[in-house]
Amino acid sequence: MTEQQIVGVGPAFATYLRRFRGCFSQNRTAKHFGTYCRGLLSDLSRKSIEPIALEAGTAVRTLQEFLVTARWDQASARDTLQKYLGSVVADLASDPLGTVGVIDETSCRKWGDHTPGVQRQYLGCVGKVDNGIVTVHLAVAKGTFQALLDADLFVPKAWAADRDRCERAGIPDDVGHQTKWRLAIDQWLRATGNGLSFDWLTFDEGYGAAVPFLKFLSLVNQRFVAEVPVNFRVRDTAEGRSRRADARLPATDTRSGTRHRVAHRTVRASFWRVATAAVWVADRVHTLVVAVNENTDEVKYFLTNATTATRARVLAVAFRRWTVEHAFRLGKQEAGLMDYEGRNYTGLLRHLTLALVVLGFVATHTQRLRGEKSAGHSRTGVPGSEPAVRGRVPAEERRSRGATHQRRHRLSPAAERTGRQVSQETTAQILALNPRCTVRTVIVTGAEAPDEFVSPHCWARSGEKTQQGQ
Repeated sequence: MTEQQIVGVGPAFATYLRRFRGCFSQNRTAKHFGTYCRGLLSDLSRKSIEPIALEAGTAVRTLQEFLVTARWDQASARDTLQKYLGSVVADLASDPLGTVGVIDETSCRKWGDHTPGVQRQYLGCVGKVDNGIVTVHLAVAKGTFQALLDADLFVPKAWAADRDRCERAGIPDDVGHQTKWRLAIDQWLRATGNGLSFDWLTFDEGYGAAVPFLKFLSLVNQRFVAEVPVNFRVRDTAEGRSRRADARLPATDTRSGTRHRVAHRTVRASFWRVATAAVWVADRVHTLVVAVNENTDEVKYFLTNATTATRARVLAVAFRRWTVEHAFRLGKQEAGLMDYEGRNYTGLLRHLTLALVVLGFVATHTQRLRGEKSAGHSRTGVPGSEPAVRGRVPAEERRSRGATHQRRHRLSPAAERTGRQVSQETTAQILALNPRCTVRTVIVTGAEAPDEFVSPHCWARSGEKTQQGQ
């Protein structure tokens, strides 16, 4: 990857953001949109309103109003993102699994009681019941491409029943409690309405246990592979007596089943012993699958309405759920997905939407760079983004406040160096599109980044030298 390609990230981001211009009725609102998105891509440790505003030299109150009260259509921004990602997915090379949609949720711990939707509930981020919020998401994966498509806040029953509390948090009267699987249906409908088509949908047992959800997917001819709990009720025949999944298909049946290898991106492949049985669920025939990990003895149950699909295909689809887990890690670490610190429902939804917009750029630009490998390399020129999130890039030593007078300083054209190749290690960091890597690489190598990409604060570093760039 050349230095010019790294510099090109800036104009590419600016061009990408322009496709959302129609969501804003005023130029100044669109300008705040760019400021906020650049803040989400910056190297700030916390990507909420105040730090983004201070970094950009914008009044904090201005960005608060942009998220909460300004006139712009976050639903239109989401739809624009989905239509764009749908076109990207459609242009990708074919993949054996096709296009896989993944439904999952993520959470964020909160210490107060004013954030919309906050209460004591199970939080996957800490693995226990704690005080926090939960958001439901739909992701898409095809080959090496993966992206988050949608986000909804889960509003608990206690919140929906207390309309005074909802009013204080800015939750509209028409927004009440919905189960997570109903939120997932709404997201699937929006995505398909915006041109996305999924060959498969997969999700964990929190959604797989909801029989009405499974029935809906079968009615709309959406193939799925759902993880289900061991006590999920199935029938041997349409009129038969229901019983638990582990009673219908015990894990011991895998001893005479088939052995399958499941490949993983960052760890070695796992091997599973698999057995299947035909069962009836929601008045339809499904295939129940039990899989036992040979190394750990972990037992998983899956249900699919694709009764003619092979066991290997069903397993491959089921284990594509790692896609959304990686997207959550990347979103939280690099795009501030759950960093909103306000008390307003609209502000929270808009923050989530803008994080999805930024992650959409990360996903598409990563895919483009991956396809632009240099000649003479036996492997892809730009590694995948997942390994880069295993360890965060070390934070730059904090500069003294006295350096701020250099904000607008730029390197002279004589200092620019062109045509130099960047190391594979640096390229891997760039591929994760962590802007602190991108911006520093651009600055240290002496190339200029455009104003619309780098905030004025970043230019304070342009006259400095770091060990990383020597």
